[in-house]
Amino acid sequence: MEFSGGVGVVLEGVRASVAALDALEWEDASLASGDAVGVEVDVLQRRYEIRLERLEVAARLEAQLAAVKAQDAAESVGFQEALTPPDASVTDCTYVRMSVVEEIAGVLTISSAAAGALVEQSRRICSLPLAFHALASGAMSWQHARIVADETEGLTPESAAALVAHFFDPAAPHPARGAAPGELVPSRFRTKVRGWRERHHPESIQQRHAKGAADRRMEYTPDTDGMAWLSLYLPGDTACAIWNRTTATARGLQGPNEPRTLTQLRPDIAASLLLGAGNPAEVGKVPTPRADVLVLVPVLSMLGTTDEPAELDGFGPIPASMARRLVADGADSFYRVLVDPRDGAPLEIGRKNYRLTGPIKHWIRLRDGKCTFPGCTNKTPDNDTDHLQAWEHGGATNVSNVAQLCPKHHRLKHRSQWTPGPANKNEPPGWTSPTGRHYNPEQQDAEPTHWPPGVLPGQRSILEETLVLRLAG
Repeated sequence: MEFSGGVGVVLEGVRASVAALDALEWEDASLASGDAVGVEVDVLQRRYEIRLERLEVAARLEAQLAAVKAQDAAESVGFQEALTPPDASVTDCTYVRMSVVEEIAGVLTISSAAAGALVEQSRRICSLPLAFHALASGAMSWQHARIVADETEGLTPESAAALVAHFFDPAAPHPARGAAPGELVPSRFRTKVRGWRERHHPESIQQRHAKGAADRRMEYTPDTDGMAWLSLYLPGDTACAIWNRTTATARGLQGPNEPRTLTQLRPDIAASLLLGAGNPAEVGKVPTPRADVLVLVPVLSMLGTTDEPAELDGFGPIPASMARRLVADGADSFYRVLVDPRDGAPLEIGRKNYRLTGPIKHWIRLRDGKCTFPGCTNKTPDNDTDHLQAWEHGGATNVSNVAQLCPKHHRLKHRSQWTPGPANKNEPPGWTSPTGRHYNPEQQDAEPTHWPPGVLPGQRSILEETLVLRLAG
């Protein structure tokens, strides 16, 4: 009924955060009044830094208060269940729970559905001590906590604990590398958590994909200002190919005489193709560049001995059956990347129909997965490959000195004091802001491949070496 630590422990953190805000407010007032005259400090710069520090502390405080709210919501239900007679009927128990949810909705002035979701998410987070501690300490936000709750739904308690341990326990087997969960924007954290879940529970992705494929559809929704939304619900590989081809065509159309942005060009190209421009070149008399998409396929999965999910560049996990089909069909825009069974690292890039240009650039795509700037979610098709240390300043052209940057952050890097750190073969660069804050890089979650049932640990090393030698040859 009561969860680990109690609200009192969390409130200690709340009081520390409030005290930090008080100290910053006192310092800012001193600078504003001139009381700090004589101290060698740039007043405007320091007041700017104080604003950033207060935002940082406020975000931590919001997370700590979210932990208080989550614990109280979970325990409210627990107390009412304890007050319910043991011989109460299922109907009576249901109404007891419904009553609690309605009271929480009234107290928080939210809908019944929102209150019900809050209770479910709170109970799940409070049952996972590592996740709750991260929230209570302010190390991650409630948005991150909700993702943990959503992605552990349907898992056994042991599986849910293993997922949380991977991301929150540095001592776990094959822990997540790079930026901590709370250092990732929520959408990127969800991508990583979902990828881990699909990899370790592949039995569910194939079933869910089959159901999703049967539900594919197109939807039309009128909007305001004479506009409307048109959306397609498709298998991931098809949608990814459409998106990348549209983006590549839009890139080809951009130039000094093209006023439309990339965002505006994509729907114009799609509309032109759907309404009768059968040849993509007719969109703007520009040949369509081929949008090459990398598919990371575990070796044993490609051979059909396991159903471990593959990874579609710019999309995420896909069923093993879809990956095998893409490879077997020789899809023009897709290139298989076999994954080393020993550590999950890429082995080699397959080539179909034409030779991939820029091997380093494609390796960087595998390593980075997106623009490396902190918080950016821009995927590979739109990104530049930039020297971390400029060529004219002695920077070499190798995997340790290049990284993905979207056009926006590429320009920012060259026009501000945002500074990338070093990179290496398997790790993208971190970044340092103009005020000296360091942001750890987001890294891929490479793990040893899954093995078929019945393969003993002593046999694996022999099979691993044999597979790698065969692929290398």
